[in-house]
Amino acid sequence: MSLNPSTALGASLDLIRRQFPALNRPAVFFDNPGGTQIAKQSLDRINKYLLECNANHDGAFETSIASDAVLDEAHRAMADFYNAPFAEEIVFGNNMTTLTLHISRSISREWKAGDEIVVTRLDHDANVTPWVLAAQDRGVKVNWVDFDVEDGTLKLDGLQKALERKPRLLAVGYASNSLGTINPVAKIVKMAHEAGALVYVDAVQYAPHGPIDVQKLDCDFLVSSAYKFFGTHAGILYGKRDLLEKLFAYKVRPATDKIPGKFETGTQNHEGIAGVLGAIEYFEWIGKEFGGRYVDGLKEEGYQGRRLELKKGLTAIRSYEFELGRALLSALEFVPGLHIYGLTDVRRLEDRVATFAFRLKDMPPRVVAEKLAKEGIYVWDGNYYAINVTERLGLEEQGGMVRVGAAHYNTLAEVQRLKDALMKIIEG
Repeated sequence: MSLNPSTALGASLDLIRRQFPALNRPAVFFDNPGGTQIAKQSLDRINKYLLECNANHDGAFETSIASDAVLDEAHRAMADFYNAPFAEEIVFGNNMTTLTLHISRSISREWKAGDEIVVTRLDHDANVTPWVLAAQDRGVKVNWVDFDVEDGTLKLDGLQKALERKPRLLAVGYASNSLGTINPVAKIVKMAHEAGALVYVDAVQYAPHGPIDVQKLDCDFLVSSAYKFFGTHAGILYGKRDLLEKLFAYKVRPATDKIPGKFETGTQNHEGIAGVLGAIEYFEWIGKEFGGRYVDGLKEEGYQGRRLELKKGLTAIRSYEFELGRALLSALEFVPGLHIYGLTDVRRLEDRVATFAFRLKDMPPRVVAEKLAKEGIYVWDGNYYAINVTERLGLEEQGGMVRVGAAHYNTLAEVQRLKDALMKIIEG
């Protein structure tokens, strides 16, 4: 296993890691799919907000005016991150789950008994159960799309059959938080739109790993959570402007009827939103420092300003994580008695993020996670709320799987450390 990354970002990991104060310890963070460490830029924005403009919305005084300016800039920054046409198409909330439960109520208000929707067994439950509950309330049928248990990819032929029934909505993930599979979202959106369905995309797992462009995807809604991309515990929803304007909002009477405010109910987590702005500024810094080799191609695609820097940054991250994914796959396959679930073809690394789920011989996943924790390596075990995946694989009653997931601040040396620890567990 080479310990000399060839990418510009990979060759500068000391500089990258200095942006994350929590990494100043001997632990190895492979728990990233459950939440990444926070970037210094995000921390700085939180502190600056609380110290300089901690106030409620729409006041006539200085700190409130300054607070609103920060929140407005956060909306513009997230519009740039998603490449959304308008800042008004960005809705902040507590997290992806809460936002989805909220917006599902508005979307399903227009459903009628006898309508149908489509969900998948590859998704996190936050993009399944809110829609199932809404369907139950409205007398709507739920159609399920399965995934291939051998390689963890969504069955597009099954999806096509479900779409032939002209459903009102398709809920689908960008990347699986369990198996790491990246779905062909642009193709899926096109299929769904041809069938007349709205598309709601859960991009929580993909957002830290690669660039997102909602205009190219043409999705109707897309949501992520900033604590998965080096920021704070906040969710961020994109919705097409005409849809957000048309949808009924469940809100209190004094709240505005204008978007996005009509969906941002109550007083928001202002310092958390400021932290999201800081996370976007971190990605922008990555683009400026390490994205130079990608600038020409991205300019040709029409990106400018901060949007260009963000796409450069996420493209640089994606490039380095190919190396991390290849190294993780090689390390895990080396361990006797370890079975990986999902894609294991090294030629298809572009179809997954560097998140791997596995079982080690007949050892309960919790035991493996505890043994790794004693070695200073942090991983998750269980179902990680992707309960349909573990049920479909027949592993839910057996404790699910162990999950390791790399972020771009991880190193190839840490991958080697994981391999050595797993070998120690086997030998012990």
